[in-house]
Amino acid sequence: MIDKNRIKANLEKFSVPRLSGSESEKDSFNLLKEKIKKLNLEPQTQNFSFSSFYSRFYPKISLAILFAILYIQIFRIQGVFPRLFLSIIFTLLIIILIFTRNPERIKIGKIFNSQNVFVKLSCKKSTNDNEEAYSIGKTSLNIFLFSHLDSKGQRFTIKVRVISVRLWIISILVGFALNAIHTIFFQDSFLFIQIIEIILLSTNFIFTLIIVLNTTNNNSNGAIDNASGVSCVLELLNFFLLQENRLDNYNLWFVFTGAEETGTMGIRNYFYKYMKELDRSNNYTINFDSICNKFYLYNHGLINNLNHKTLNLISDKEEITELRKSKIFYPGIRSDGLFLLRKKFPGLGIGDESVYSYVHSIDDTVDKINISVLEDLCNLITVLLNETDNK
Repeated sequence: MIDKNRIKANLEKFSVPRLSGSESEKDSFNLLKEKIKKLNLEPQTQNFSFSSFYSRFYPKISLAILFAILYIQIFRIQGVFPRLFLSIIFTLLIIILIFTRNPERIKIGKIFNSQNVFVKLSCKKSTNDNEEAYSIGKTSLNIFLFSHLDSKGQRFTIKVRVISVRLWIISILVGFALNAIHTIFFQDSFLFIQIIEIILLSTNFIFTLIIVLNTTNNNSNGAIDNASGVSCVLELLNFFLLQENRLDNYNLWFVFTGAEETGTMGIRNYFYKYMKELDRSNNYTINFDSICNKFYLYNHGLINNLNHKTLNLISDKEEITELRKSKIFYPGIRSDGLFLLRKKFPGLGIGDESVYSYVHSIDDTVDKINISVLEDLCNLITVLLNETDNK
């Protein structure tokens, strides 16, 4: 059965600052591996190196360039130098966009090291976990349970960052659209449109400044993001470790990624390559990320009308859970689950939007989390997995 006290103990153990690539992240991975070994399992490790350019510098550079382009367009700055400057920064933007299509290959600036750790529990049809232990056959059925181990602190909370990114997008798009209308249809000076353009430009400048001034630190305990997810995946590993609890048809993979907070580097660097050849129609992913006092289930193909027990359980727990349809794009947010969704893996993302005031700050602490909610989530996932197994 699901053990609430064990969930709490693991949550407390992993709620320490553990920035991607830091010694504290490495210490947390060592603790994780020791816990898995105590279950008489041999955790597998994927070590990788990465640069923080993509997550920490690329957004600042690209957004500042777009602001500069909008500034030149709105004020219609003429002359050789402004046009040369515009050509240079536009070319730079194109180069950066091409360069960042595969961010895991970028090795600019300081290089850090991290790792993924994972364990496979074979289905009941396999009599031995060591039989083809960590191979993934193209015809096999698999369910992957993901959580990222690293944490990060920032100057501004994720709530401020998400709001800033969303309003930046709105102001830049409306600014360029209005400027195009002004240029095409009102080439003579039109004061009303000029005033609106300047307001949009000023708004965009404010949010560009917030994004540029945001810095990363190692001051957050990361209890919500994402010791909560780690403790849930560990608890489900304990549950399904018992032979009588194994699924009949699906292998279960318990995956703990590193450097998720630095551009989802763990999933990009190795683990996706490990699973990318799988049939998307019958292999599923579940990503646990930031659970606090409730959990939203972002569904993209795992839960359907055949999941009667799961849907009834969600209905019974409506005060703490809600089923939603996943979207491909959430401005200002990256996660392992979103990455896998964009790679067309069906599955489920789990998170709690009410935590945005705490995440990535010193307030991301254990006392904010309702342990009973984590327990309820784990129980729901055991029901969901067994229903999936019997479809």
